[in-house]
Amino acid sequence: MFDEEIITAARVSKAWPFQEAQKLVKRYPDGKRDADGNLVPVLFETGYGPSGLPHIGTFQEVLRTTLVRRAYEVLTDGAPTRLVAFSDDMDGLRKVPDNIPNRAVLDDNLGKPLSRIPDPFETHESFAHHNNAQLRAFLDRFGFDYEFVSASDRYNSGAFDDALKNVLRHYDAIMGVMLPTLREERRQTYSPVLPISPKSGIVLQVPVEVVDAEAGLIRFEDEGEVIEHCIFGGQAKLQWKVDWAMRWVALGVDYEMYGKDLTDSGTQSGKIAKILGGRRPEGLIYELFLDEKGEKISKSKGNGLTIEEWLRYGTEESLSFYLFREPKSAKQLHVGIIPKAVDEYWQFRERIPEQKADKQLGNPVWHLLRANGYQGGDGDTLPVTFGLLLNLVGVLGAEADHDQVWSYLGNYIDNPSPEAHPELDVLVTSALAYNRDFVAPTLQKRAPQAHEAEALKALDAALAGFDETTSAQDLQTAVYEIGKKEEFGFENLRDWFKALYETLLGSSQGPRMGSFIALYGVENTRKLIAQALNR
Repeated sequence: MFDEEIITAARVSKAWPFQEAQKLVKRYPDGKRDADGNLVPVLFETGYGPSGLPHIGTFQEVLRTTLVRRAYEVLTDGAPTRLVAFSDDMDGLRKVPDNIPNRAVLDDNLGKPLSRIPDPFETHESFAHHNNAQLRAFLDRFGFDYEFVSASDRYNSGAFDDALKNVLRHYDAIMGVMLPTLREERRQTYSPVLPISPKSGIVLQVPVEVVDAEAGLIRFEDEGEVIEHCIFGGQAKLQWKVDWAMRWVALGVDYEMYGKDLTDSGTQSGKIAKILGGRRPEGLIYELFLDEKGEKISKSKGNGLTIEEWLRYGTEESLSFYLFREPKSAKQLHVGIIPKAVDEYWQFRERIPEQKADKQLGNPVWHLLRANGYQGGDGDTLPVTFGLLLNLVGVLGAEADHDQVWSYLGNYIDNPSPEAHPELDVLVTSALAYNRDFVAPTLQKRAPQAHEAEALKALDAALAGFDETTSAQDLQTAVYEIGKKEEFGFENLRDWFKALYETLLGSSQGPRMGSFIALYGVENTRKLIAQALNR
């Protein structure tokens, strides 16, 4: 199925998806087999708590898991795999989210399973069904290949009944794992099993006594009354760490990654999975996101970056690229990182056709394209960098529009139309939004110092000898030559370019000036110089 050179390179690749996939190859040297020896799919899982809407963390977990899945398929030359997106929608609602309409509906149903609470949006059968639909639409939007499974379906249908019996059989051993990890006060009420009250419908946090494991019978106190209750058929759920372990065993999960904040939970769930006769899945523990100040992102603080914001100012591909790299290192997540991520994505993408197999497998974009079944090819280039686009719209000002930007692109690229360059057109829209919201309000062009003014006059004289068809390279050479002349007093070329950026563009950083001049136009650039000299 795969090129032999790629498979050979994959077996020794240091790229993290292949390193993770190697764990599964070691787990199943002959492939995953059923009791009859038949090859069966390796199961990857991602978990989701539907008490809120899907977000950038949801995206990164499904993306990264998909990358490991695809890497495993390469290593095994196409061994079967599945990816399950599991919704833990039997959880009791603990808190009403801030961004929800008809809050009274949720306030009146606190503590009940998410799948048994009316939908405040009034579009679905329950709050969980609404959020599950959002999750599926979210995953479908990005083309992920997955199977959706909900806890409520499994519990209510009885599909988890045998697994619940198994938990009751090993109740004391599970308590032995969990109680040492709890505070004394919590120990008094802790139970691996959370019965759903037949009176109130609330998920109860009460001590229980196992009456008959095979029949699923437990005894507990509900509103002052001691009752016996069968936990089968959706009449109970498990505490989440026990639930996680039960799910691993019941579904046969082989791989699941999770955040650093769940490290202890993963350890305890792994011990419980072993008690239940199963095995903890392989997985990667990834670092969490930070804001631009290096502080942990908090939903309540609102100091993060939503996926909608990223896609307004960047692209899905740039987001995927940013999330691919160094998953075990904490990442800052704010709008300032988007332009660099966009340009780096395209830099790596352009290299793929000319790279040998081992270099391709170390290229983040190879993995990202593989995740959607694309193999790459010729012509995967972007004629103008996002950084250069931002400089152009920065000079044009906050009132610049789509057609105006494309008219300037005609100075620089062949066949300058959105239809001929659809991916560039997306970035034009992104650049306009980014400039309007973040760049234009901060730009401040300063007056040149005396020696800088003399250099600008020399640049203007040089540009007078060029026409609008002069290449970006020839323009760049002319800029270089002026900056190197001792008479203008620049200690190094960096100071010359900084002066150009600050006087012509209003920023301390900028593009290759030759490329900018070719894009903006020779005569337009001379006008910028005149404005700077008049300043």
